[in-house]
Amino acid sequence: MTPPRDLARRLTAELLGTALLVTVVVGSGIAAQRLSPDDVGLQLLENSTATFLGLTVLILLFGPVSGAHLNPVVSAADWFLGRRTRTGLSGADAAAYTVAQCVGAVAGAELANLMYQVPLTELSTKDRSGGHLLLAEVVATAGLVALVFALARTGRGMLAAPAVGAYIGAAYWFTSSTSFANPAVSLGRVFSDTFAGIAPGSVPGFVLAQLVGGAVAVGLVAWLYPHVGEAAGDVVVPHAPGHETGSTPRSAR
Repeated sequence: MTPPRDLARRLTAELLGTALLVTVVVGSGIAAQRLSPDDVGLQLLENSTATFLGLTVLILLFGPVSGAHLNPVVSAADWFLGRRTRTGLSGADAAAYTVAQCVGAVAGAELANLMYQVPLTELSTKDRSGGHLLLAEVVATAGLVALVFALARTGRGMLAAPAVGAYIGAAYWFTSSTSFANPAVSLGRVFSDTFAGIAPGSVPGFVLAQLVGGAVAVGLVAWLYPHVGEAAGDVVVPHAPGHETGSTPRSAR
């Protein structure tokens, strides 16, 4: 069983990490919209660059504490792949991670709104519906989850921060949906009617597509890396045993 204090630290890291991630995404989206009001391509460049750099820093900051999942799909995949070897999150911990991530995402969007004096009560009106966008979310999420677990399985987890940041930065451009790839982030972005927002009615489709993408990635990495479950405890970033995360053995996570 995970010690309560250890779990509390990890949930705090997931909440803060996801909150700051959404603050980066929404805040840079607002700034881009104001700085380059007549150039959508430049807005996307500014938004994607800030997200790439911010996500890299956040994984480095929170990874040693919680693994820096910052994404319910990653946490669910970690539980699923590690459940037999008892190396990943338990089902209860994965559920707790998801709650913390979702709460953090909403708080992060509102923090960005406060900094840019955007009304807190406004919900996004930016419609993001269409089969092509849902396909893009499947692709974006599958690539993200596959990357994370491939790095962990091959002992390159410490490269996750720059690799994940680079992948998301690139996926802003090669996917038509601009790569949300994260149910918690999708929820958080509802709470800002700005460049980075998404209308509430578009969220269920995005979340379903992201879950499908996560399932595709799980199947892919299980085929390519038959013993990937043994590395579930090192996702996204290897935890620091006996330090930030306490001395709990991985089999108890």
